[in-house]
Amino acid sequence: MQPLVRDNIRLAATVMLLRDTPGGLEVYMVQRPGRGDFPDLHVFPGGKVDEDDWAPQLCFGIDDQQASARLGVAAGGLRYWVAVARECFEECGVLIVHQNGKPLDLSQTQVREKFANYRQQLLVGEISFSSLCKEENLTVACDRLAYFSHWITPPVVPRRFDTRFFLAALPDHQIALADTDETADDQWEKPSEALARSATKQWQMIDPTLRSLETLSQFSTVSQALAEVKQGDHLMPLTPELNRQGMQALR
Repeated sequence: MQPLVRDNIRLAATVMLLRDTPGGLEVYMVQRPGRGDFPDLHVFPGGKVDEDDWAPQLCFGIDDQQASARLGVAAGGLRYWVAVARECFEECGVLIVHQNGKPLDLSQTQVREKFANYRQQLLVGEISFSSLCKEENLTVACDRLAYFSHWITPPVVPRRFDTRFFLAALPDHQIALADTDETADDQWEKPSEALARSATKQWQMIDPTLRSLETLSQFSTVSQALAEVKQGDHLMPLTPELNRQGMQALR
């Protein structure tokens, strides 16, 4: 299993949360505050893989052997699926999970409020994601997360991350709401519009975000995006220039 940190490179996971609208597919993006890693940048939610993310017993729809094969690692690939689900809840308030074997139903106000309270406890370290899952009989809906791409921050950057990108559809009866301690702004945006904001210097974005948006802009619906990504032939060819920017082979 890969170490969480090697040669100043930290394992990380990112989620591109998608939804359908009358105007087309939209992706959820956040703006990092003017401090910490990637200040002021518009990015997709995500963060570091933690020790607690090794929780194969909490996963539904894929085992570690299958997950590791998809990522091209010897073992421990399933950690990324758990990390994505945890980060999505921490940063967006969205739970990509099953409860008692069925998709979590947050249609009732009291249930939404209960899980909003769990989120605050998780953010301040009062509970862990795994303990929350055990308490509420939750399993990570790995079948609803599609592995998208692999990027490693170039050597010129002081703090480097080995990041796996994933796609997920916004679950029914859930809304995305950013954690204001971690983000300066958040919004849903069409991939093409986000790229236009970058081109006019309204938004700052780095190569992994831009290249991901270029791929997403080719899709009309969430179901199309998920289907094509799961087939694994969605990415642009890996060129030497893209590799210098940090793009890696899918597996």
